[in-house]
Amino acid sequence: MEKKNIDWGNLGFAYMETDKRFVSNYKDGAWDEGGLISDANVTMSECACVLQYAQTCFEGLKAYTTEDGHIVTFRPDLNAERMENSAKRLEMPVFPKERFIDAVVQVVAANEAYVPPFGSGATLYLRPYMYGKNAVIGVKPADEFEFRVFCTPVGPYFKGGVKPLTICVSDFDRAAPCGTGHVKGGLNYAMSLHAIVSAHAAGFDENMYLDPKTRTKVEETGGANFLFVTRDNKVVTPKSDSILPSITRRSLVHVAKEYLGLEVEEREIYLEEVKDFAECGLCGTAAVISPVGKIVDHGKEICLPSGMTEMGPITKKLYDTLTGIQMGRIKAPEGWIKVIK
Repeated sequence: MEKKNIDWGNLGFAYMETDKRFVSNYKDGAWDEGGLISDANVTMSECACVLQYAQTCFEGLKAYTTEDGHIVTFRPDLNAERMENSAKRLEMPVFPKERFIDAVVQVVAANEAYVPPFGSGATLYLRPYMYGKNAVIGVKPADEFEFRVFCTPVGPYFKGGVKPLTICVSDFDRAAPCGTGHVKGGLNYAMSLHAIVSAHAAGFDENMYLDPKTRTKVEETGGANFLFVTRDNKVVTPKSDSILPSITRRSLVHVAKEYLGLEVEEREIYLEEVKDFAECGLCGTAAVISPVGKIVDHGKEICLPSGMTEMGPITKKLYDTLTGIQMGRIKAPEGWIKVIK
């Protein structure tokens, strides 16, 4: 298929409408068969549950053109499983895993002309989401839901190359104890907007959220998990019931163990020990790993030995290995790559 006339090398990380999206509706206790549509607009009641009570969840994943010319997605089964967990927590019907993956495949195949070519630095970002659709005025779950998947070509999350970030310890909580921090609900992101705008206004790139109960332990940022490297090259990630289980972070942990032979530990990480780490990174779909060079705790600067000019050596190896797997340069573990074409 002929590609769209897009300046792939200068794409930003922003929405661009594409030709097709998948839609399926839930009514009377069952999902319909769904299908691809051309209309990018959503029509619903002014009293729709999603508008009144934020009953919605979403996922994010990418499709890539590999070095040998195939179009693939990365671990969509884990996105399906995470959306299942989000739906259950938010009293929404589960969209079956097999159908989730099939919807992703259909959307990528139907928008093949928008899949950026290999080497462009761009990818096709996919956004599956679900929301309560019918009118609800009393506080209760919706009865009717819509599951949709759209896609948009995006450039690198960081234009001009990856530079280490400066982040601040936030005065806000990302999630409540026994709350919804472990699911990908829109409500979690709405509450983080003021915190990130405040951080940007103060000159920081992101927030470091602490555990909401004691405010002594590292949790995550508004949209990414933390990954630390000790001075003896051990990879350490925070453990908490209120952290979103990042697919990228879980993949990097496997890469660290099985590809790089590194020791990995998932445990509680106290803010007071962050100064002792050699490297720090933020893990997520958009940028894979964003290196952190400096953490500011209410005026007290914690400068990572890896510095403010480039990724630390272990972070770089993790990044290069995982992106190599995604792009087909390195053999992937069984089941990680879903070939679409």
